[in-house]
Amino acid sequence: MEKHTSELTRILARGTALLALSLAFAGCATQNANPPAPITASSPGYNYIVGPGDTLNINVWRNPELSSTVPVRPDGKVSTPLVDELVAQGKTPTEIARDVEKALAKFVRDPVVTVIVTSFVGPYSEQIRVVGEATKPQFLPYKQKMTVMDVMIAVGGLTEFAEGNKATIVRSSEGNKRYSVRLQDLVKRGDISANVEMLPGDILIIPQGWF
Repeated sequence: MEKHTSELTRILARGTALLALSLAFAGCATQNANPPAPITASSPGYNYIVGPGDTLNINVWRNPELSSTVPVRPDGKVSTPLVDELVAQGKTPTEIARDVEKALAKFVRDPVVTVIVTSFVGPYSEQIRVVGEATKPQFLPYKQKMTVMDVMIAVGGLTEFAEGNKATIVRSSEGNKRYSVRLQDLVKRGDISANVEMLPGDILIIPQGWF
């Protein structure tokens, strides 16, 4: 009888330990040590920065033969009529327009140039990167007032294995500071309070759930 009682005690003790371990894991799954991401983050003074892969429409007023639509090459440069090897990467469209005017001034009197970006990719330093348990992990060009909901729509939402409420935003503009974001509540439950703005260069990391 004592043998059976001792065996039962060991089984109960083991079950209690396993239950405590499961509860500990469950507690970890619902906690995120990082502070929540601020709802508002973008600056009203943001100007788009051109990067490789963008397409520029360069218009020279009253000189259609000098106007052109050109891609920004992988080296960050563009070439237009009378202007070779002009650096476009890392500049705003207005800055590029002034550079083209300066280059054309050798051939045209008082050139007036406008530059419009017609296809957006942006510089690598400003792209939004999504890694982990997204349906389509990828990089996205940053847009003013872009939110994490916009990002999730672009990547097709969460996978069935995602631990959405443990997702993290790594913010390069703040020295790689980490913020927590509640993607599960936002995407699965429609909790708009979990929607937050993104900043250029943000990395969204979506982990896999333990269970």
